[in-house]
Parts: sequence; C-alpha cells; structure tokens
Amino acid sequence: MGKKHKKDKGKKSTTKAGKGRVNKEIPNEDGQLVEVDFAKPLGGFTDELRIEKGFSLAEFDPSSTPGFAGDKDDGKQALAAAKDEFSDLLERLHAGSTAGSQDAILLVVQGMDTSGKGGIMRHVVSINPQNVNATAFKAPSKEEQAHDFLWRIEKALPEPGQFGVFDRSHYEDVLIVRVHDLVPEEEWSTRYAKINAFERRVAGSGTTIIKVMMHISKDEQKERLQERLDRPDKYYKYNPGDVDERQYWDAYMEAYQVALDKCSTVKAPWHVIPADRKWYARLAVQQLVLEALRGMRLEWPAADFDVEAEKARLADS
Repeated sequence: MGKKHKKDKGKKSTTKAGKGRVNKEIPNEDGQLVEVDFAKPLGGFTDELRIEKGFSLAEFDPSSTPGFAGDKDDGKQALAAAKDEFSDLLERLHAGSTAGSQDAILLVVQGMDTSGKGGIMRHVVSINPQNVNATAFKAPSKEEQAHDFLWRIEKALPEPGQFGVFDRSHYEDVLIVRVHDLVPEEEWSTRYAKINAFERRVAGSGTTIIKVMMHISKDEQKERLQERLDRPDKYYKYNPGDVDERQYWDAYMEAYQVALDKCSTVKAPWHVIPADRKWYARLAVQQLVLEALRGMRLEWPAADFDVEAEKARLADS
C-alpha cells in the first residue's frame, strides 16, 4: 500500500468496472457446456490492499476505494457481475478435491463491531454454499479454554475443496485478550510466533490463506450503532457492550497494528479493507478471493472412466 491511500490523500486508480466482458464455458444443470458472459476481471485488488513493511493503520483512509474508480452503483454492478465466475471457480475447487487435489481457501475476516463482517457473509460468502465451511468464533467455551488457543481453530480448518471462512479468528487471542488483559502479557506476546508457524503449516498443506481486516472509522461505527438504535428492525443487532468497547478504540488500533506488523507473511499476508463504504468493502473482499482462485488455475478433473463406453451403456440401459 502506498501513500495514495493515506487519509485525505485518496487518489483512486483508473480501473473502471463494467468495461469489457469475458466469455467462458461452464456446465449447466444438465452437464452441457454453455457459454457464460463473465465480467472482465477488474484485477489489482490484491496488490492494492496487501500491506507492506512500514504500513500505518492510523494513516490509512477507511473511506478510500483502492483499486476501483467507480461509484456505489458501479461497485454493486461489479459485485453482481462477478458472481457467476466466483461460483464456477468454487465449483472447480470442490471438483478437484474429488480427484485428490488438496487445494482449499481460508478467508479470515477481522474487524471492529459494525465493520461489515456480516455483510461479507451475506453478499460474498453465500454465493455458493455447497462447499463453504463458515465458522463464527465467539468467546471460548470452558472446553476450548482447557486447550491451547489454536485448538478450536485447527478443528474449523477447511477440508480440501472447501472455501473456509472465519468470522473472527485466532487473532482475537492477540486483540481482545491484549486490550483487556485477559491473560498475562508473557503469554499473549508469544502467540504471534505461534500464529505464524500455524499459518505456515496450513498454507503448506495446500490451503490458500486470505486475511482481511475490515477497517472502519470510529465516526462511521457510531453512525451504524445509531442506526441500530433508530430502527426497530435493527434492535436485534445492537449490543450495549459495543459502546463500552468504543472506550478502548485506541488500544484496539494499537493491537491491530502490532498484529499486522508481526503476522503479515509471504504465505499469509494481511489485507486492510477500507470499510466505511459497505459496497466497496464487499467488492474488495470478493475480488481478493477471486484473484486467489484465478491464480490456482483450477481445472475440471478428467474422467476416471471411459466416457464413450459409459455413453453407450447408458443408451442401452
């Protein structure tokens, strides 16, 4: 990330949604290949949002739109236009596992309350629920507390062919735990190295890890909490504890900065998503996953039987 995404200096890229289409063939419900008009890939979100050495969360503008020059309507159209390709690639990911591929994807979503984690689940993750393995991590149970902090994370990892999603994650054990002194510093301070070793092992097993921090401003969070109080249909989302946590905002930002600094690695880099604009945050996360899927060069597995012979047998049956 460069200076162009610092606060009050937001210079957007020249990438524009909706220009050009890409035709690809995918199987329909009857298994026949049909041509689908996919949106031309936007590209560049990974490079724009992946943090680099020296990244400063305090200087990053949560209302910026790195990698996208369109407006809200353009963003919504781009999100919708990419759904077919997203679904197709997730299906290919699943299909590969039936032929022995160990490929999987893990999307780790972190962020302050109201930063849009739920919107990511509804508008991005739910596109192809067949091979999605989503886990929302809450406060650890007594059983989980009796084990190492990574124990429950290990159990929730995606299997080959799955799209795993963590709504909050093992990073809570160096965020809320640090901010509220839930365990001694000598304990949580050793967890960064353990997390890096854990993620290195997971990536080595064939799982592509995409970590995103939904970066919302304190003012925007206040507006979203106010909306929940103003609308009866939003009361169920409101938690009085969210207001209490606002008192620790600076401490959380410090904890996030340290986690970003210590745990953004080659195999499991961090991406910071400006989250003040919901439409952009959803598009950005979708595109990050899409770019990862494209990079995996997923192919339909070849038949392990004689296709023509089976056609003949079926015709005679």
